[in-house]
Amino acid sequence: MPAGAAALTGVLALAAALAMGHLVAAFVGIGASPYLAVGNSAIDLTPAPVKDWAIETFGSYDKVALLGGMAVVMVLAAVVAGLVSRRSALPGTLVIAVFGVVGGVAVYTRPALGQLALLAPLAGLLAGLAVFRWLHALALRGVSAIGEHEIAPPGADTRVQPADTANRRRFLVGASGVALGAGVAGLGGQLLGQAKNAEGSRQAIGTLRVADPAPPVPDGADFRRLGTPAFLTPNKDFYRVDTALVVPQVRAEDWSLRVHGMVDRELRLDYADLRSRPLVERTITLCCVSNEVGGPYISTANFIGVELADVLAEAGVRPGAEQLFSTSVDGWTCGTPVEAALDRDRGALLAIGMNSEPLPLEHGFPVRMVVPGLYGYVSATKWLTDIEITTWDARRAYWLDRGWAREAPVKTQSRIDAPEAFEKVPSGRVTVAGIAWAQTTGIAKVEVSIDDGPWRPTELSTAVNEDTWRMWRIDVDLRPGQHKVVCRATDRSGYTQTDRRQPTVPDGATGRHTVLFEVT
Repeated sequence: MPAGAAALTGVLALAAALAMGHLVAAFVGIGASPYLAVGNSAIDLTPAPVKDWAIETFGSYDKVALLGGMAVVMVLAAVVAGLVSRRSALPGTLVIAVFGVVGGVAVYTRPALGQLALLAPLAGLLAGLAVFRWLHALALRGVSAIGEHEIAPPGADTRVQPADTANRRRFLVGASGVALGAGVAGLGGQLLGQAKNAEGSRQAIGTLRVADPAPPVPDGADFRRLGTPAFLTPNKDFYRVDTALVVPQVRAEDWSLRVHGMVDRELRLDYADLRSRPLVERTITLCCVSNEVGGPYISTANFIGVELADVLAEAGVRPGAEQLFSTSVDGWTCGTPVEAALDRDRGALLAIGMNSEPLPLEHGFPVRMVVPGLYGYVSATKWLTDIEITTWDARRAYWLDRGWAREAPVKTQSRIDAPEAFEKVPSGRVTVAGIAWAQTTGIAKVEVSIDDGPWRPTELSTAVNEDTWRMWRIDVDLRPGQHKVVCRATDRSGYTQTDRRQPTVPDGATGRHTVLFEVT
């Protein structure tokens, strides 16, 4: 079989397998799509330093990069499977079988998928094998004549016979049909999956009635016209860092939460139960532990929900309990210190709303946890479905086994937003502005140093509460040329952020943000 036909056979068999698996997954759970299940397993198995590199390099597109990289690897493997099968279908059959087993194992080991989900990788495997062997047979019959003519001895009749032309046409028609069928199946799976998503359920919720609204954000809470973010981050701009390749789809009417473990009474709550309770609104800044010094993974919103401490009091937390071991519907787990969850001054929530509307799907709809003052990986479980009250020794959360710290309070930090790095600004008075945060403590002051000069105090924005960021600004006169600005924050406890650089692992980055820019 010529190399081109062999490679095409392998690639089309791969396309058929993935498309059929994706189509069946639309009925048994989109997470059962072999492509997505393998991707999720790859995320779980990737070493923490590689994950950090991916987040730093690709930002919110890290999952797109992973899926794209997987696609390239799989296509190359399919090409190789075809090329080693130019004389016999057996090598390619074995490669496809290995792919099918890998997909099946990935689906079977996903914690949020049942046994029925194995139908998706099984359907993909059967489709891939069937297409590969069918096209392989067509290719051998239809294009082997070309190879024979190329190696025919001198004087032999190398004219293409009508039967050869018909066989080649059958192969091309078959290949085109497979490509079209794979496209239709893949698109059908995607459309069916979207038709079953939770957005309709979210839209039907309507207005959330809040019994205890957050105080209005005062004038002067930000310096957005000078380059800082708006005080409240719009939902579409709120940072997102999680391990989910596909946003979990859970309708509010299907959702429930189990609270169990070291409690006096086990609770089972549904969405209607939460919504019927007095809802409170809290203005809270969330920060990701993957945020490098000066990084973008910090945002602020008005979260609406039920006081977590009330739910825990209803369950009755027993003495000796140390952590809330919470689980997402996709199987991700988180360990939150019990004392933080019970601290009413901290105001932890089972949140169902964000900025006056139900939680967006990508931010945890129907329900997520929000615990101010802790990095998200130990406090902010999205798509929440289970809370077990237990000890640190009894259960280990997702990131603990990957080198991150058990307890992770958000560190006092500051960031320069204007001027941007390497920006050219007009000479004269230059406005330097940014943000600072020290959750549960509050920001007392922010200072800047220009070109390694003395520290200068900045003007702070109007404070909102101790759980939110605070903006700062200063005007300085600068001559044309290259300049450097460094910022540092001091919280209300008197602690000034350190200049010692520490990476994000194991409990958050430290250091002082520095920006180089040019005055023209």
